[in-house]
Amino acid sequence: MSGTVAEATEADAPGAAWRTVTLVVVAVLGALVLVALNLTLAEANRQRDRALKLQTHSYEVMILSANLAGTMAHAEAALGRYVISADTTLGQAYSADWQLAGQQLARLDQITHDNREQQVLLKQLRQAFEARREELSLTARSTLYGKNAQALALFYKTRESPSLTKIDTLLDQIGTQERTLLASRTGDAMSSVARSSAIASALSVFGVLLVLGAIALGWLTVTALGQRASARAEAEAERDRAVELEAAVARASAVLLAQESKLRQVQKMEAVGQLTGGIAHDFNNMLAVVLGGLELAKRQIDGDPAAARRHIDNAADGANRAAALTRQLLAFSREEALRSEPLEPVALVKGMSDLLDRTLGDGIKVTVNAANDAAWLVRSDRHQLENAVLNLAVNARDAMNGRGQLTITAAAETLAEGAVGTCRAGEYVALSVTDTGCGMTPELLERVFEPFFTTKPAGKGTGLGLSQVFAFVRQAEGEVGLRSEVGRGTTVTIYLPRYADGTVAEPHSENAAIDLPDTPTLDILVVEDDPRVLTATIGALRELGHRPVACSDPLAAPAALDQLAHVDLLMSDVLMPGQTGPEMVAALQHRHTDMAVLFVTGYAGEAGGEVEFGGHHVLRKPFTLAGLERAIAAALDARSARAAPTAVAAE
Repeated sequence: MSGTVAEATEADAPGAAWRTVTLVVVAVLGALVLVALNLTLAEANRQRDRALKLQTHSYEVMILSANLAGTMAHAEAALGRYVISADTTLGQAYSADWQLAGQQLARLDQITHDNREQQVLLKQLRQAFEARREELSLTARSTLYGKNAQALALFYKTRESPSLTKIDTLLDQIGTQERTLLASRTGDAMSSVARSSAIASALSVFGVLLVLGAIALGWLTVTALGQRASARAEAEAERDRAVELEAAVARASAVLLAQESKLRQVQKMEAVGQLTGGIAHDFNNMLAVVLGGLELAKRQIDGDPAAARRHIDNAADGANRAAALTRQLLAFSREEALRSEPLEPVALVKGMSDLLDRTLGDGIKVTVNAANDAAWLVRSDRHQLENAVLNLAVNARDAMNGRGQLTITAAAETLAEGAVGTCRAGEYVALSVTDTGCGMTPELLERVFEPFFTTKPAGKGTGLGLSQVFAFVRQAEGEVGLRSEVGRGTTVTIYLPRYADGTVAEPHSENAAIDLPDTPTLDILVVEDDPRVLTATIGALRELGHRPVACSDPLAAPAALDQLAHVDLLMSDVLMPGQTGPEMVAALQHRHTDMAVLFVTGYAGEAGGEVEFGGHHVLRKPFTLAGLERAIAAALDARSARAAPTAVAAE
């Protein structure tokens, strides 16, 4: 073409017009070719950008689906460990994992909102997810109620649940559909890019021909070729960036999993801290009563003995409440069985007035209303029922920000089958706690009894208070009713079955006069590694008229027994360095077959009773003189009733 242009420049004047026209035509064609080339490259760029965006979206969907399956598997594994161990920290891990799975499901629903087919699958997945949550929550609640065998059976049953199979199937379908969609989109994009490249190539060739025909248009052709080269380089750079993006997504997923693990651990430690902090607060209050009462008694023991005795009684009451708190904690964790007795709920609540006033503060006005027929009896654990009322009152106080009206109402009700939760038809005492606080939304009402669920700020609650109430009432074969309105307050009602046989039990007091068994003076060997406990125990036995001998090392007990002429009773701690009490007794029984044994323990982990200690009686620390003397009498009776040596555990 350059030769043609040179010849045109040498042509005579008559052909100049035609050459000019030809040059103009070539220039116009070149311009059209350039425009077409630019449009083609722009379309190729749009197709490339769209393909990368869709590819990134598909990877996000597939990664999120895989993460959701993994999180649910982690949650179910944590639940399995919780069912086996009944460790509440594992229960919290299950709850945290399941909440994270719900967030991932919501995110998956959000990023696929424009895909009608996937939305259909996600709707089914959410239904299966909710069904699965209900199944697992039932297992968790069964563990919470102490029904470990039922919980384990439910857990294994859920492993074959249709909801689990449906979830796995739907996640596989979503992943398969997204991979198919990715392959289709990638194929379409590649086809479009190939077509654009073919068109661009044709236009470029045509442009080169035009450049060869007209030097005046050569610089346009060079520019177009430069743009084409730049587009190719950019396309390769984009491909490299896409590969880097995939690697970055993989790295981010790994980091996310690590962060999730750290978050779960932090949440576990936070729950433990909240729980121990609450227990420490209660014990500190009770210890303040004990120490204050003893201090006042010391000051007035010479000048005003009557006042000193009152202060000592107050201190003893604080100590008894501390022991009762320990029993309540053990009962909640299923370490200690409920001590049921006939009770009148109205009298019990009225007897808690001082405790409620001290706990709730001056800003809360407490009113107790009772119908004429509310004097029905129930059979329940006194301390557990007090603890349930106190828990509800504290929650009401928090809902009212420490200022408002708290009303406790007792009424007799006759319920039909299924009228309230799982209650059987019959007569019930309904104990209601009503506040004038902020109230709760329907969404919160559905979750308030879940273990570890709380709306309080970090450090202000463990999420176990209402769960404890729910577990206690269910264990008493009752039910909990809940009614709330946002801005107007909440009413929680405890329904307990009426107990028609028997009379109301008098509250037990460790300081009250008790008829002790007529126990003869005994020679007793006391084995205890704690010197303060050993001194106190020796003093208590001497006060009861016995002849105790102290031994601070279980390994020295055999030699001590050999040095004594006669021993009626061996009194031993359970957990000691070097050798436990049961191990020591097992080694001595064949040599001292006529000796009774009394174990002393205050360790909460020793949840068992007579069965766990070889069929022997169990009584735990702290104990009074009366409790100690009854345990000694029980040990002697057991020795008389059995030919083999007897081990009795005294608390």
